Amino acid sequence: MTVLPRTSRPARPVDPALLSRALETAGRLANDAAEVITATLGHEHSGSVKANPFDWVTDTDRTLERHTRRVLAADFPGCPVVGEEYGADAGAAGAALRWVVDPVDGTANYVAGLPWCAYSLALVDGDGPVVGVVADPGRGQIYAAARGRGFRANGVPVPAPRAVGLAGALVCAEDPDPGFLRRCRSAHAGVRVLGSAALAITQVALGHAVAAALEQYHEWDVAGALCLATEAGALVLGRDGRSAPMPEGGMLVVAPQAAAEVAALWQG
Repeated sequence: MTVLPRTSRPARPVDPALLSRALETAGRLANDAAEVITATLGHEHSGSVKANPFDWVTDTDRTLERHTRRVLAADFPGCPVVGEEYGADAGAAGAALRWVVDPVDGTANYVAGLPWCAYSLALVDGDGPVVGVVADPGRGQIYAAARGRGFRANGVPVPAPRAVGLAGALVCAEDPDPGFLRRCRSAHAGVRVLGSAALAITQVALGHAVAAALEQYHEWDVAGALCLATEAGALVLGRDGRSAPMPEGGMLVVAPQAAAEVAALWQG
């Protein structure tokens, strides 16, 4: 597959004061969420299921989203919020800026006591994520990024990932197609299913994985981590191989040096 550049204009700049204020608020909320998730991981939860018996929602999901909405309403009045548990505020679809939150990404892992779950929050404009935070309580990390300002872990700049090819590397995948799994193995790459789209993409930003392939997703699953990944230099590709901020029909987040090879395997 040929990896094609994005055809639209570059992402617009954002007011530096707004970036700083949004980063501070998002980081504060991520720390709050990490404390709650750490304290309650794997405990007996009063929760319910949504679309199917594996699609959990717990009191923690609801409590964290309500807390996020209260803080954002105070700090960014008039800026709508889109959340997994309580939907979109009026006018969110056409707003110049909106917040997008997933209070617990990987809720099934959280309920089971597996520490692969995350809190994800992003400020998004028409060009994609402007600010993103992902709290990874299982590893004691708060990841944060802002457009044009790079990517940090617990406040420390993260160096650019080492350039590696596909062979011998790891690929994260959520709901992977069996054919893609076979093709990755034939290319001598390992595939890992983490159960959290946010953490899968974050592994690419950190250089732990060369790519993350998502067959389906919601904006709240990925927006925060996409800010991390793009600031770390990763590409975000759709099925057609074109770069886009939030492609439809599946998403591949991939290190540039492996983009053509992984995209070809993903396309099949």
